[in-house]
Amino acid sequence: MRQSALFTKTRKEAPADETAKNAMLLIRAGFIHKEMAGVYSILPLGLRVVKKIKDIISGEMEKLGSSELIMSTLQAKELWEKTDRWSDEKVDIWFKSALKSGTEVGFGWSHEEPITNLMKYHVGSYADLPVFVHQFQNKLRNETRAKSGIMRCREFVMKDMYSYATTEEEHMDFYNKTSTAYMNVFKALGLGDITYVTSASGGVFTDKFSHEFQTLCDAGEDNIYLSKDGTTALNEEVFNDETLEKMGKSKEDFELKKAAEVGNIFTFGTKKCEELDVYFTDKDGQKKPVFLGSYGIGVTRLMGVVAEIFGDENGLVWPASIAPFRAHLLVLSEDPLVKELADEVYTTLSAEGVDVLYDDRNLRAGEKFADSDLIGIPTRIIVGNKTIESKMFEVKDRATGETSQMSLEHLLTELQ
Repeated sequence: MRQSALFTKTRKEAPADETAKNAMLLIRAGFIHKEMAGVYSILPLGLRVVKKIKDIISGEMEKLGSSELIMSTLQAKELWEKTDRWSDEKVDIWFKSALKSGTEVGFGWSHEEPITNLMKYHVGSYADLPVFVHQFQNKLRNETRAKSGIMRCREFVMKDMYSYATTEEEHMDFYNKTSTAYMNVFKALGLGDITYVTSASGGVFTDKFSHEFQTLCDAGEDNIYLSKDGTTALNEEVFNDETLEKMGKSKEDFELKKAAEVGNIFTFGTKKCEELDVYFTDKDGQKKPVFLGSYGIGVTRLMGVVAEIFGDENGLVWPASIAPFRAHLLVLSEDPLVKELADEVYTTLSAEGVDVLYDDRNLRAGEKFADSDLIGIPTRIIVGNKTIESKMFEVKDRATGETSQMSLEHLLTELQ
């Protein structure tokens, strides 16, 4: 993409009412636009990041054997009444409305009920199970106080997956594989060394057990206790004498850390399928309820967490795996020969499959450098008057600040 064709512009300041580092940087760099508290639109640069996060997640979910679908955001009241999760006293984050006919509807904050109800029409025998499905969708949650930028929103993109199994053993096999797949996702985003699996209660999701994936982050809203050897992490709610005694640990073995929840996995057992009349016939012809699991990853939240953790005083710093572009090409001269060379580099890299943002705008070098730092693309390539003479390009690593001189051939090899 030529930057002159990018309609979004960088900003020197974030909105006065925005205090979260991740949102301030993403707004200033032109990745998101704040519509209101807790609601953000995703702009072209941000959408490229979101798509890359989705691709990484999709790859891992498909390896698990999950099929992608997409459900309606509008949800039927009667389904949630059957599971006692419709009333605001039980679930206080509903957005609700009514059709012109007067029928009440809800806007999806989660999808266990409708997807499980759907399964009733596709699962009849043990031969139909197990089944795994996932979707990427905007969730709507009526948070009392939206804060932390895009790390906690009233509307956000989420990947939610659901498993339907014949037995607890079959369920737990998939549950454990999903835990490994989730860690693969976080490793691909550069968060593997600071993300931990923690035990938690199910909260409004389930009265069965659950696990959360917590990434160490000073701006996170959760407290976790991390063992001093870095091998074990516990949620604040389960950090008690009983738990520590079972583990053979003491409170002195742990340190309190701030963390952001980036994923969670839940075990529902058979209760919800019984409530929604989802059964299967086993090999002996006996009718049995299906075993349900639910698995979530916040896609836009992950974008915010990465921005929060890796961003610096100059702007965003994207890992190559999810950066909007792999390289940022800057031309710093009005000389026709220099521009011709920059065009040639852009064409060559693009033809070889390297995503390039080409800053071909007629701006001062300082402005281009500042924008490049703010946008945070991993590799900056400079084409200037000196390049014509040396045939070597100045290349800067955004994360480390290190610069080097490379030929086009060397540069291409590095970027590929």
